[in-house]
This record gives sequence, structure tokens and C-alpha cells, in this order.
Amino acid sequence: MAVIALAGCSGAPGVTTTALALLLSWPLESGRKMILAECDPDGGAVLHGLLQGGLGDRHGLPNLSVAARKGEFGEAFWRQLIDLSGEEKGSESPADRLLLPGITDTGQAASLGSVWKGLAQMFRGIEADHGHDVLVDLGRRGAFGPSAVLADQADTVIVVVRNTLRCLQSAQGRVRQLEERVGDVGLLVIDQGPYPAGEVQRVLQAPVVATLPYAPDDARVLSDGDPQPRHYTRTKLMKASRTAGALMVQRAAVRRSRLDPRTALASGVPG
Repeated sequence: MAVIALAGCSGAPGVTTTALALLLSWPLESGRKMILAECDPDGGAVLHGLLQGGLGDRHGLPNLSVAARKGEFGEAFWRQLIDLSGEEKGSESPADRLLLPGITDTGQAASLGSVWKGLAQMFRGIEADHGHDVLVDLGRRGAFGPSAVLADQADTVIVVVRNTLRCLQSAQGRVRQLEERVGDVGLLVIDQGPYPAGEVQRVLQAPVVATLPYAPDDARVLSDGDPQPRHYTRTKLMKASRTAGALMVQRAAVRRSRLDPRTALASGVPG
């Protein structure tokens, strides 16, 4: 299983919307869970988007800040998770797709220094001890600054880009910065523009791990809480997201085995 960080850049589609599509379509084995942590220092979007503000401040990162000061971080973490399994019809098992909501005010980010470090350790422990997958939404800025420890500790970092000229130009600098920090990164392409995957790879000098269709109507269900149409899980966006999840797990396993060959035997991935 894997810890995967998603990062954005100027002109990119919403990283959080992409992360939600992945969470709700992630290919899960029996007994496994998928956890999405909304760790964007610019503020989260799920509580007021998909969840329409119905949960108030009962769940989320700010509560972990209080728990960290009391030495109760690990215990409090699980209480902050929201079960989104019901958002996907036919979910494999109850409470297997979980969300840690982010901050609702950018001013709250200043108090989260110890939380970022605690989460990085927590995610590694969850992956190692329980075999669950963890997806970390870092937004546009979260792969740098205090929250960058989450990118440092991830098995792989994936940059979400559109294949438009504007986005590819703005992504070049961001991809180089991330490579300097964490090593090689992968790309998740939102297919809105004219450039094929091969051209995106050539321009950004990074591999395209997966491609998702540009589907604004389907995306608004996740970003704004629009009514979910019938057979939503069978839309092109959700079907492609399921395939993307499998490819991202595969990339994370290969990258980990390359960096630490001792994991190759456990994962079954050739070193």
C-alpha cells in the first residue's frame, strides 16, 4: 500500500476535486481503507463544497492542533475522520473511504507546525501497520514550507496539470522545484487541452502516470456538492479515476522498491 501526495500549480485544475474523485473510486482490497487528508495550507474545500457546510467545525486539522499540545495526537486523528463511503454507491465495505478535512481559514495554518510532522509520522504508521492507502492533498503551496514534510515522507509525489499551454508553462518551474526537493515526481494530466501525454512528458521532463478526462459537470458534484446523477460511479471521470488510482499505487510501489530494495520482496515488485 502507499502514501501518495498530490500537488498543484498555477493554472491547474482543483487538486482537491481530483483527490476526491480518486478517494471515491480508489480500487480497494477487502479489509483495506483509503484515507484522504486535506492538507492545503491555503484552506480546505470539502467541508463547504461536497459536504455543503453541514458538519461545522467538529472535524478537521485544527482539532489535531489542540490534541498535539495535549499529547493525544494518535488517538484524536481517527476521531477527526469523516466516512465518505456513502458518497459512492456500492462501496465495498462500510467506512472504507475516509476524509480528514482541512482548515477553513488560512490563518489557522500558522498553528499547524507540529501537526504536519505528526501527520507525516501517522501516515507512515497507518500504511505500515494497517496496509491502508493514504492520499495527501497539498494544494498549490503545500509541498513547500512547513507542510512540505508530508511530501518528503510520501512514497511518491504526483503533480496535477492540465495539458494547456498556460498550465504547462506554469508547471515547469513547480516540477523542477519538487524534483529538487523529493526526487522524481509523476504527473496526473487533466485532458482539457490539445497536447498529448508524450508532449506533456517532453515539456515537463516527468512521466505521465495517468490521465483524467476534463468533465466539469461531473467535477462539480465533488467541488460544489451538485446533485449526484444516477450511475455517477460509471461516469468517465470516476472510471478513469479508478484506473488512475491503480497506476499511482503501482508507481509508488516501484519507486519505494527502487529507493529501498528491502521493500521489493514484501511488495512483490522487482527492484
